[in-house]
Amino acid sequence: MQIVRALDQLRRSMADLRRGGKTVALVPTMGALHHGHLTLVEEARRRADRVIVSIFVNPTQFGPNEDLAAYPRRAEADAALLRAAGCDLLWSPDVAEMYPHGFRTSVTVAGITAMLEGAARPGHFDGVATVVGKLFGQVRPDVALFGEKDYQQLRVVTRMAADLDLAVEVIGIATVRDADGLALSSRNAYLSPAERAAAAALPAALRTAAEGIAAGAPVAKMLAEAQARLEQAGFGPIDYVALCDAATLEPVETADRDCRLLVAARIGGTRLIDNLAVPAR
Repeated sequence: MQIVRALDQLRRSMADLRRGGKTVALVPTMGALHHGHLTLVEEARRRADRVIVSIFVNPTQFGPNEDLAAYPRRAEADAALLRAAGCDLLWSPDVAEMYPHGFRTSVTVAGITAMLEGAARPGHFDGVATVVGKLFGQVRPDVALFGEKDYQQLRVVTRMAADLDLAVEVIGIATVRDADGLALSSRNAYLSPAERAAAAALPAALRTAAEGIAAGAPVAKMLAEAQARLEQAGFGPIDYVALCDAATLEPVETADRDCRLLVAARIGGTRLIDNLAVPAR
């Protein structure tokens, strides 16, 4: 596996990897890799001849009071995991390489970024869209894979790629979970043992609400009950528990179309997000 940190070297390496008409899959990450990331790499290997993984802790998607400085960085361990997983190239630029002196451009995806994470974390999705747009331009992948745990991010990137006529297929991969249902996340490392045990209430509350809505229970009632369960388990504040149109993320009051049930809540000092599909009734 090649480890590349400079853009000029990346361009040379990509030309070599594409030789003979080989296809390329990109898995963008911020490192601190876990089994969920490796599932994306495994799927990427099935969908393309060459697999590129990027690791870049993107400062532009962190707010002023968020965890940029504390975000886990495990460069050597991540590289070892990717090497064992069959990754062909690790693209790991520093901030100066990604955002050189004089950089002034930002990508904004209107509408779909206004609610949920966009409301709770102003400017977050501008940072996401900008860095993913740059990664697509740098690597020029045929396909790019994202986990559905960050469902709104997946919808934002899909919209951006379509609107800008980017020649990349954006693919969402189902959330990977621990045995108790908690979605795998690099931020789970922040949880104390007691918080980790209590955090299982989040997917359980989501599952109960999703099943109730799918069975015809009133949406408002199921959302309120899910929030109450989270509060009883020690979560707070709760940024949102919402049922949204699966494509647009506009809030809905009935599951008369394919929907997503989404949640963001803190337990201790750690903010967790999750979502479940709720099919049309």
